[in-house]
Amino acid sequence: MPIGDITRDAVLKALHEHDELGREAFHAKYGYDLAKSHVLIHERREYDSAAIAGAAHQWSADPGAALSPHEYAKARDHAASQLIGAGFKVKVVKNPAWARDEIILACQLVMSNGWRGLEAHDPRVGDLSALLQLLPIHAEASRNDKFRNANGVARKTFDIATRHPEYTGKPTNGGALDVAVLHEFLARPAEMTQAADLIRQGLSSGSLQALPVADDEELDDYSAPEGRLLLRQHRVRERNPKLRQRKIDSVRAAGGQLCCEACGFDFEEVYGERGAGYIECHHVVPLHVAGERRTRLQDLALICANCHRVIHRKTPWSTPEELRIIVEQRRASGGR
Repeated sequence: MPIGDITRDAVLKALHEHDELGREAFHAKYGYDLAKSHVLIHERREYDSAAIAGAAHQWSADPGAALSPHEYAKARDHAASQLIGAGFKVKVVKNPAWARDEIILACQLVMSNGWRGLEAHDPRVGDLSALLQLLPIHAEASRNDKFRNANGVARKTFDIATRHPEYTGKPTNGGALDVAVLHEFLARPAEMTQAADLIRQGLSSGSLQALPVADDEELDDYSAPEGRLLLRQHRVRERNPKLRQRKIDSVRAAGGQLCCEACGFDFEEVYGERGAGYIECHHVVPLHVAGERRTRLQDLALICANCHRVIHRKTPWSTPEELRIIVEQRRASGGR
């Protein structure tokens, strides 16, 4: 069943059923676990927001059905937003995990401090805390009043610092992503520093806040150590219809064919009129370099959808020329 709107009356019915059955029986009936992210506050009592929203769906449509935990699994923030929209108060139990983009900024700060953690009262920690609260990554409904405050940011700097290869003490409670980003900085310090600077610049100019969030699901198979925000920016540039048409026009004006620069696939040749004039564009400038610069035609390569996906799938990204060599070698050796 699709996730639809829920009414205040439906939520009140779900709350009434919850109170009649009791918390454990209500959760057992609908299959929900106890709250881990959000709770609904009603008449000084706390309820699991997802469980209440899921149950309320059965009274919000005609005919209706409750939503299972599986159907709401990727929409916990959505459940909270629905309840808030219906006029209820929702409290965040636990702040969301740190995203790669946030850790990149924290890691840059730790590196600038000689790979040592910073205390909460350090003004640089306060500055980073304010910056992280501007990042358009986590929905407002998923944040509580301690979201990325100075204490939390300071702890994260020690999580990173104590995972440095030269640190000899006991590491603090960090995660695998902290270690991954740390090693990216150690392996490519200049590039990762550029990436952090570009994220900062994008926040200052407002360009990153204006990026469409919906693109994130399409980027799940893409690999980019520089973070999700710069990847979103990269994708928006590739999809600029005016730039793409100008690139196509320039190739045609030079007498070229609209075929993939990596594998040679020609959409018109294979699909006829339906494929005429169609091909994708790949922005060849690396994420950590692109920044706020104006995209030029020479920054774009014409490429088929398959090759485009393969380029983005693993870092470091191959250039169309590098992928072309791989394709030709496979063809020459009879590889499938």
